[in-house]
Amino acid sequence: MRIVYFGTADFAVPALQAVGEYVTLVVSQPDRPKGRGLNLQPSPVKQAALELGIPVQTPEKSRSPEFLPILEGEQADVFLVAAYGQILSQRVLDIPRCGCINLHGSILPRWRGAAPIQRAIEAGDTESGVTLMQMDKGMDTGDMIEITRTPIGTDETAGELYARLSELAGDLAKEWMPKIVSGNYTRTPQYDSLATHAPKVEKADAELTSDLSAEVAYNRFRAFTPAPGAWMKTTSGIVKVHSARRDSRSGEPGVILDTQDGITVALADGSLCLKELQPEGKRRMSAKEFLNGAQITAGMRWLV
Repeated sequence: MRIVYFGTADFAVPALQAVGEYVTLVVSQPDRPKGRGLNLQPSPVKQAALELGIPVQTPEKSRSPEFLPILEGEQADVFLVAAYGQILSQRVLDIPRCGCINLHGSILPRWRGAAPIQRAIEAGDTESGVTLMQMDKGMDTGDMIEITRTPIGTDETAGELYARLSELAGDLAKEWMPKIVSGNYTRTPQYDSLATHAPKVEKADAELTSDLSAEVAYNRFRAFTPAPGAWMKTTSGIVKVHSARRDSRSGEPGVILDTQDGITVALADGSLCLKELQPEGKRRMSAKEFLNGAQITAGMRWLV
């Protein structure tokens, strides 16, 4: 079995590790500048591939004319794709003998697109999963091969669910790639009428405002933790929220209800108790530490 593996984000690392003995080439996004020094850093998948001793290519575009001969030269049975970050052209999809297989972090056809895990939590879904699918030229529209489902915890963040789903993706890859290469599998078409779109997350999506209900705000906090990070506009400036819980108490939206066990701020329906915060330009800190430096008390309007 010969596999070319396309992946970039850390979501794709467990699956690479699961089938690494069969991977002849890893294709990942180019190194990108990161950190304060903006030094070039390899992707998590590239790092994992190098540790496994697998050759890596990082083309700007996998469909570029100069890269296609490299892919053809691998004579792969299948291309396996997970969190790669580029749409594969039909020319690339047609290269491997058994086609291209994708590991997608949702129960398709729900949440097709770039941010299925975040959008599922934001919408209040109680279940998620990983779909193993046969790729076609559409955005996550190909036939489904297998789905592994898992409940979403009531307090689970996107980062926590992301880590769990990445391990499930690894299990799927290990179990199913030999079957796919042998042709021993069935395919189920998706119903487009049931599809929902999971657009890329923008920073504005993660703002928590006083006109939201506690349920919506808490789902938004969970969906966008750790990245890009939920945040609020307050009289203390822009504040990122690292830890929070729903609270049943109510009051005038935007007003602080309590500061005894965190900062409890009223919303349109219910409230949120903020446990860990990060003022703009400062370090992450507990609510108690924040209160020591901020002149805020219960009864004050805080959200703006």
